[in-house]
Amino acid sequence: MEIVIANESHFKYAEIICETIAESAKVRGTGIAKRTPEYIKQRLANGNAVIALDDGKFVGFCYIEVWGHEKYVANSGLIVHPDYRNLGMAKKIKKAVFDLSVKKFPDAKIFGITTGLAVMKINYELGYQPVTFSELTDDPQFWKGCQTCKNFDILTRTDQKMCLCTGMLYDPAKKQAAKEQKEDKLNSKAFKRLKSIKEHLFLKKKQKK
Repeated sequence: MEIVIANESHFKYAEIICETIAESAKVRGTGIAKRTPEYIKQRLANGNAVIALDDGKFVGFCYIEVWGHEKYVANSGLIVHPDYRNLGMAKKIKKAVFDLSVKKFPDAKIFGITTGLAVMKINYELGYQPVTFSELTDDPQFWKGCQTCKNFDILTRTDQKMCLCTGMLYDPAKKQAAKEQKEDKLNSKAFKRLKSIKEHLFLKKKQKK
């Protein structure tokens, strides 16, 4: 079992990827944007996707979409073949595409919209936070991709403010700020402890005199 960055050699999997996405939507009874083999091949060709294989057999897939002049990227189309579900593959694939996104687009906000609780949990563990749709990209092409979803009328009626999907966002700037704040607190705590030790030693030395 391997998860690799996809390329043109994986074009042969485009059909099964699309079929698996469509079948998954039918089984779950939830909305999902359909993708064509040509669309998937574009993501395979530009290195903006990861694919999981088991000795050449398709296991799972997820791809990156770039929006707003690389200010936003979306991790979309997460799918695991039915034969490999309940093995933790979705989490591994999502982690792989997330790492690829951070590496290729370090300053971009990473987002996704989903109706799946399992995907929401994975996103949360990666550092995503639930947000309103207004905090996601306003690129019309992204929302145009939702047209094949059966819930698109809800999105239209609400002027793209809400739908059955939940928006989730990873903001590297906020993550870095939180990290620096945590480090400042740790450094402050360490300094106070060091100061306390020095004061204690100085007091002992003074008492001996």
